[in-house]
Amino acid sequence: MTEFRNLLLFLLIFALFLGATVEISEGSIFIGILLFVIAVALISQIKVGRSHIITGSKVRMLGGGLILGADITYNVLTQSELGTLDIMTFLLGVSLIAYSIDNEEINRMGKFGTYMSGTFIPLFLIFFTFFGHFNIDFLHVFDHHFVLLPSVFILKMIGIPVEVISTETVRIQGVEEISVVIGGPCSGLYSMFLLIGIMVAYTLIESIEKGKFYSLLFITIAVAYLANLMRVTILYLLGFYYGKELMFAVHVHLGWVIFVVVVAVLLFILNRIADATRAST
Repeated sequence: MTEFRNLLLFLLIFALFLGATVEISEGSIFIGILLFVIAVALISQIKVGRSHIITGSKVRMLGGGLILGADITYNVLTQSELGTLDIMTFLLGVSLIAYSIDNEEINRMGKFGTYMSGTFIPLFLIFFTFFGHFNIDFLHVFDHHFVLLPSVFILKMIGIPVEVISTETVRIQGVEEISVVIGGPCSGLYSMFLLIGIMVAYTLIESIEKGKFYSLLFITIAVAYLANLMRVTILYLLGFYYGKELMFAVHVHLGWVIFVVVVAVLLFILNRIADATRAST
């Protein structure tokens, strides 16, 4: 129970840091600082036991330190804004360092963070860097057919006037005329990759069998997709009834809030499956 509590706290802390980053860069600095303070306070709630001492790894600690140093140096030299890839790279470095510490619970959380970020980063690089480099138009196709058109269909089903005016843009005629572009983070792929990383990490550290893993993978992708579709639809409705100012204000906060809720539900399901697996062995 303590192990699951620590994992839940770890992921909640990560979600709060993610929310703080989004808020500080795009939303309310006050809310961002508040989320950061809450995340730091939660770190002190992680229970660290000393009943099991395990062997750490100097190689992992060195690798984690090099990753942290490279990420910080790159951002300082280029003076670039922190993005999702920077956060996950930073998390990978910190996790590798924690994974090398001779303490069971810290080591376990580091292992989890390593698997999670180690899953997210390749997926991010493939879909957002590799495909773009080779002019593979996956993102625009995905945004149009799997986000824009389904959300437009939902709006039309409930009687909201909406018009598709380009591959990733719709026009909504509500209290004011609004053009909304669906692309980048709005595709929901970031949160989908994060949830896949969480599921892969939990499955590996709990040694869940492959059959259940693939079932969970399908469920995770479906949940991430539906959660993002719900987010986009809610934003459309806010824009239609209350205007673009409120829609864009909520846009900053809604994504990470839904992510925290989805993570909590997913972890609950994963923990129940892990308990059932341990009970049957």
